[in-house]
Amino acid sequence: MTQNRQTRRLKSNIDPPHPARGFTLLEIMIAIFIFAVVLTTIFASFNALFSGNETIEQGTASYEMAQNCLSRMMIDLESIHISLPPEYSPQTVADSHDLYRMVGEMVDIQGREFPKLRFTSLSHIAFGGKTQNGIAEIVYYVQIEGDDRYLLKRADNLHPYPSFEEKAGDPVLCKDLKSLTVKYYDENGTEYDLWDSDAEAFGYSTPRAIRIKLELASVSQPLLFETMVTLPVFREKKK
Repeated sequence: MTQNRQTRRLKSNIDPPHPARGFTLLEIMIAIFIFAVVLTTIFASFNALFSGNETIEQGTASYEMAQNCLSRMMIDLESIHISLPPEYSPQTVADSHDLYRMVGEMVDIQGREFPKLRFTSLSHIAFGGKTQNGIAEIVYYVQIEGDDRYLLKRADNLHPYPSFEEKAGDPVLCKDLKSLTVKYYDENGTEYDLWDSDAEAFGYSTPRAIRIKLELASVSQPLLFETMVTLPVFREKKK
C-alpha cells in the first residue's frame, strides 16, 4: 500500500512531456524579410562606395588632364616668337602675312563657336625620333567628339609652314571639353575676343597677356580651369 502511494507520488511529480514546437510560416517569412532588408542595405552601401570611388577617380583624371593641358599651353606661349621692329613692318602686298603673326579667331563647329589660336613658338615638340629644332607654327583648335563634348588639339609644324589642315595625328591636349574661352589683353588691359597682329585695327601689335578658361564635362558637374599668361615679348602698337 505504501509502495503504491510512493509510486503515484513520483508519477505526479514528473512533468508531462511537451510536444516538439517548430517555426510557424509567419515567423519564417518575417525572418526572410529582415534578412532581405539587411542584404539590400549592405549592397546599397557597397554600390555607393564603389560609385563614389569611380567619381573621385574620374575627377582626379580630369583634373590632371586639364592641368597638363594648361601647362602645355603656358609653355608654348611663354616661348612665343614674334617679329619686332625694325625687322618687322606691315605687309604691303595683298594676301601677304607676317610669318610670325598671332591670330586668334572664332570658328563655328556645328552651331557652336570655339576659339582657334595660331602663333609661332620655340617650344617645338619632335615626334617620330626626330630631334630637329626651330621656330614652330602652333595652332590650337577644337574638334567635335560627341554630344556636347569636344577635343582640344595642338598642331605643331616647323618652317616652311604648310597651309593649316586638321590632322587625325595631331595630339589631343584635352578631351571631354565642354567649352573653351580665350581672351586677349592689350597694354591698357582692354579685353578682346579676337586678335590679329598683322591687322591695322590692332595697330600691328601683339597682346600683352592671354587668358584661357577650360570647362570639362564631368559625371557630377562641369569642372572649370583657368590661367593667365603674360607674354614675355610683345610688339607695341604702330603709331
